Amino acid sequence: MENVSTTKINKVTSIKQKKYNKKVVLWCWLFVLPNLILFALFQGWPIVINWYYSMSNWSGLSAQPDFIGLANFRELISDQYFWNAYKNVFMFAAGTVPSQLILGLLFAVVLNNPKLKFANVYRTLIFIPVVTSASIIGIIMGFIWSPNGGVNYLLISMGIINVPIDFLGSMTWSMPTVIIVSVWMSVGINMVFWLAGLQGIPRELYEAAYIDGAGYVKTFFKVTVPLLIPIGAVILLFNFAFSLRVFDLIKTLTDGGPFFSTDVVSTYVYRHAFSGEVGQPRMGYASAAGLFFGFTVITIMATLQLIKYKLKRK
Repeated sequence: MENVSTTKINKVTSIKQKKYNKKVVLWCWLFVLPNLILFALFQGWPIVINWYYSMSNWSGLSAQPDFIGLANFRELISDQYFWNAYKNVFMFAAGTVPSQLILGLLFAVVLNNPKLKFANVYRTLIFIPVVTSASIIGIIMGFIWSPNGGVNYLLISMGIINVPIDFLGSMTWSMPTVIIVSVWMSVGINMVFWLAGLQGIPRELYEAAYIDGAGYVKTFFKVTVPLLIPIGAVILLFNFAFSLRVFDLIKTLTDGGPFFSTDVVSTYVYRHAFSGEVGQPRMGYASAAGLFFGFTVITIMATLQLIKYKLKRK
C-alpha cells in the first residue's frame, strides 16, 4: 500500500511540475515576445526584403522596383570603387584590431595591480571615449588633426616637422590617422574585457609562480597569457566584427576621402543608397553591395568560430 501511495504522489507531483514548467515557459515567451516583434519588424523583415531589392533597379522613390535579376551583382563585381572600399575595410581592420588587443591588454595588466593608486581614475579616463558618440569624436578629431590643429602644433613645437601635415587630406596619412583615432576610441572597452579575464585568474597561481622563482615577465607569458586565450578569442571576434562595420567615425572624419583612400563598404553603400553624390539614389545596387559584403563577413566569422572550436577541443 505504501508503494502504491508513493507512486500516486510521485505522479501527482510530476503532473504539477509539468504544469508549473509550462507556465514558466509561457511567461518567458510573453516577456521575450516584445523583443521578437521589434526584431522582426526592424531587423528581420529588412534583411528578408533586402534580398528582393538587391535584384531590382530601384531608387527608393518610385512605387514599384523593377526586377533585373543578378544585374546589380554583376555590376558590383566589375566596380573598382567597390573593391577599393572592400580592400580599405580590411586594411582598417588589420590596423585597428591588433593594436586594440595589445594596448587594451597592457592597460589591463597595469591597472589590475592592486597596489596601483588611483587605478579607478585611470580606468575611467581610458574608458571615456568608449561612451562618447563616434560622430562627435570624428568631428572633434577633424579639428585636432587638421593642419592648424593640436597635433601639428605639438609636432612643430617638438621640432619633429617644420611644415604642417594635412593628415586627413593626404592619401598617405588619412588611413593611418583614422586607425589611430579608432584605436584611441575603442581601447577602453578592450581594457575592460581583459580586466574581466585577469580578475578571473586565481591569485594563488601567481603566488605559486613567484615561490617557484618565476619573474614577472615569465609569469605573464606562462600563467597569464595561456589563461586569457579563451576570452582573448572572444575579444578578437568582437573587435574584428566592429572594425568591418565601421561607418560613423569615417563618415564624420574623412567622408571616405581624400580620393576614396578611406572609403569603406559602409560609406560606399551609404553613398549609393542615400547620397546625391552619384546622382539618383540606387537602393537596389546598394542592397546588393551590402549583401555581398555581409556574406563575406558571415563567412569570415564562421571560419574564425570553427578555428576557435577546433583549438578549444585540442
